[in-house]
Parts: sequence; C-alpha cells; structure tokens
Amino acid sequence: MSKTEDDPTEMEYTPIDKKKIVEAVSKMLLAFGENPQREGLIRTPHRVANAYGEILEGYTIDPIKLINGALFTVDYDEMVVVKDIEFFSLCEHHLLPFFGRAHVAYLPHNKVIGLSKIPRIVDMFAHRLQVQERLTQQIAHFIQETINPLGVGVVIEAQHLCMMMRGIKKEQASMTTSAMLGGFRTRLETRMEFLNMIH
Repeated sequence: MSKTEDDPTEMEYTPIDKKKIVEAVSKMLLAFGENPQREGLIRTPHRVANAYGEILEGYTIDPIKLINGALFTVDYDEMVVVKDIEFFSLCEHHLLPFFGRAHVAYLPHNKVIGLSKIPRIVDMFAHRLQVQERLTQQIAHFIQETINPLGVGVVIEAQHLCMMMRGIKKEQASMTTSAMLGGFRTRLETRMEFLNMIH
C-alpha cells in the first residue's frame, strides 16, 4: 500500500471539532426551514456533534496504539478467519449510513494478531467517511503490513441507505466487495476455502 492520504500511518490524530459541527448543524436547520430554538431542536446541534464524534472516531485512532503489541509468535500456518464482524460507516457521498458484516482471513507467517484486534481494525476504518471499496482495501492492506502474513482476504457485505431511502430506493439491494492479497489472490483453492467458510 503506497503512502497516501488514506494511509493511517500518515494521518494526524486530532479531535473532531464539535464546535464547528454545532454551528454547521444550526445553519442546516435554518436551511431546512426549521427553528433551531424550538424545544425539540434546541439541543439537536450538540447531539449531532456528539454523535459524529463517535461515528467518525476512526480519524482519531492511532493504529500503533490500537495494535498495542498484540502480535504473538505462534507456529501455526493454517487459515485464521474472523467472520460476521458487524460494522457501521458513513457514505462520503451523501453522509448517510451503510452497514453490514465484514469477514477477514489471513495466513499466518510466524505471527498471529490478538483476536479482538481484527474487529477493532474494521471499526477504525469504518468509523470514517468511506466508500465500501476503499474500506475493504484498507482493512486488507493494514493487516498485510502489520503482521506480514502469507495472504489476507477481506469480504464485506453491506446495505447502503443512500440507495435504500433515496435515489433508486431499492430496499433489499446489498453490495459485496472483496480484497485478496498474497496467497488468497494467487491460489484459487485458498480463496475458495475462505469463501466457503464465510458462506
């Protein structure tokens, strides 16, 4: 993975500016034709700022601290799979949620990563403004660079509210993306073993 603005090792981990969010949401309420001072809305800008602070906390997470040394030397070279990792993210095109499940696998090469770290990695990247394709790639490349396995496979299945509640309005449609690195890309049997395990 090249060093780009999407590379977590190149990011600055600064808090989200909730004051600016409060100001922006107040202006949006006015633009909607609403009264930001009425009872039901008077605290809405603050609630939205707090919600976005949580939903987009991936911008503030240092991946080195996230891993926190949870890499272990183990003589194990069979596939490790963590499936059905629930996640929520925000589509960067409409600021509407998309959500679903991520399935992650890797082929260890002397090192394994602590089990809880894989869902945390998924959440770190999901809790940013995203497109599903980039999210899938970021998870795969981060695991590849962190533990240097013989291969990584990531499959994400998600539903997008930007397609369900606006535009084409297809409520049952879902999207599947995959990223296959190393042995998962070069060996059909490895890729099929992974896909069979998650389905």
